[in-house]
Amino acid sequence: MKDLTINPAIPITLPEMFEGRHLINGAWQSSASGETFERRSPSHGHVVSRSALGGEAEAEAAIAAARTAFDSGIWSRASGKDRATVLLKVADLIEQNVDRIAVIETLESGKPISQSKGEVGGAADLWRYAASLARSTHGDSHNTLGADMMGLVLKEPIGVVSIITPWNFPFWILSQKLPFALAAGCTAVVKPSEMTPSTTLMLGELLIEAGLPAGVCNIVLGYGQPVGGTLSSHEAVDMVSFTGSTTVGKTISKTASDTLKKVALELGGKNPQVIFPDANLDSAADAVVFGVYFNVGQCCNSSSRIIVHEDIAQAFADKVIALSRKVKFGDPLDPSTQVGAIVTPEHNAKIDSYVKEARSAGATIALGGDPLNVEGLGNQFYQPTIITNVQPDMPIARDEVFGPVLSVLTFKTLDEAIEIMNDSALGLSAGVWSENVHTCLDFARRAQAGTVWTNTWMDGFPEVAFGGYKQSGQGREIGQYGFEEFFEVKSVVMRIGDSRAPWVPQD
Repeated sequence: MKDLTINPAIPITLPEMFEGRHLINGAWQSSASGETFERRSPSHGHVVSRSALGGEAEAEAAIAAARTAFDSGIWSRASGKDRATVLLKVADLIEQNVDRIAVIETLESGKPISQSKGEVGGAADLWRYAASLARSTHGDSHNTLGADMMGLVLKEPIGVVSIITPWNFPFWILSQKLPFALAAGCTAVVKPSEMTPSTTLMLGELLIEAGLPAGVCNIVLGYGQPVGGTLSSHEAVDMVSFTGSTTVGKTISKTASDTLKKVALELGGKNPQVIFPDANLDSAADAVVFGVYFNVGQCCNSSSRIIVHEDIAQAFADKVIALSRKVKFGDPLDPSTQVGAIVTPEHNAKIDSYVKEARSAGATIALGGDPLNVEGLGNQFYQPTIITNVQPDMPIARDEVFGPVLSVLTFKTLDEAIEIMNDSALGLSAGVWSENVHTCLDFARRAQAGTVWTNTWMDGFPEVAFGGYKQSGQGREIGQYGFEEFFEVKSVVMRIGDSRAPWVPQD
């Protein structure tokens, strides 16, 4: 560990414990049972928040509020201008509250404060883009069906949407879903992860301040069962939007199938960056280091495996190792920290088990490979870890480890690289590094992934859809395609004048 860059704990006054309650029909409520649950900071060890523990009763009350609000038309039939006005106010309020929200996000999740500020502040752009879509929604007209006929295709909000979000990007991922659902005219019930509930509640405060009508967005706190199960199965819910693990996504699909409600899933990834000899290797190495350590690797878009041409494999791995030693791991509240804490001790142990299994299978631990103790904060951290001599059939090369662990594989030809890349049940994102545009285009067309980056990694924009192939999910988020997920399409066929010939013979 002596050759790593570690930031010890800095002296700082921590905020008071956040007290969280459900938001149901515009009012903050405790649970009927009076039960609560606590979230202890993975980095600092203290209790960050105490929240009301919801159950079936709270979930059903929130669904009923959303259903009533939707059916009343107070939001679903509001003008695009009125919806956009509220969403734009929310965006402004987010920017005014970045520091307050980011501190709680860092303490609950363990991510660096600089990344929390970027996530929260950047989310305002998602709300503004969704506001622009609220005013530009339109269907189609068909004026070529004959002199006496006209056809219209209308887009109508799908209804009540259950939104279930994960712990790794609680504010950002909610902002990839909720403003687009609201822009479409839907109402919502949100269940944040029990590990990071508080920033969702802070957003709820901003929704109220911005003037969102009561019942349009409701928040229920608690665990997957019974809260998430109720939100996925209830007949009054029209759609479920979930981000999380592939395993849980499959369960939600099965649960939702009983009522045939729409399901949108953004699930796991085992995302490769493929490095060709003609690439800008310095830029590629920096992007690989960013891709694997951003948010401690606890990111569905983490580039947790690289596939490097055998002619440059050793030299490129050496570049990545050298850069990894300079990455600042440690206290998430230190503004210079780039990599923070692992979300739970259990997840830390899971990461470590994958690394130890890879070593036993014959892979080489070129850097790291163990939990990390940070002075003044404890050992809920993991060393930057690079594993070489990895074979494509090893679990470390195929499973989503969700930690700061990079697997290095090699290839000889483009066809072999694509075969290794696509030989996976997951297909969220992929990247290619080459100065040859033909190589990049060929790769992009053949990659079985929802996003392909060329000579960059993890650049994203509200306008560009996001989602996965295969078991990385179904449906899309953000952009026009993500917005379309929240609509039903209705055809209206109109006869002009009394031109219809009778079907029943006339006397």
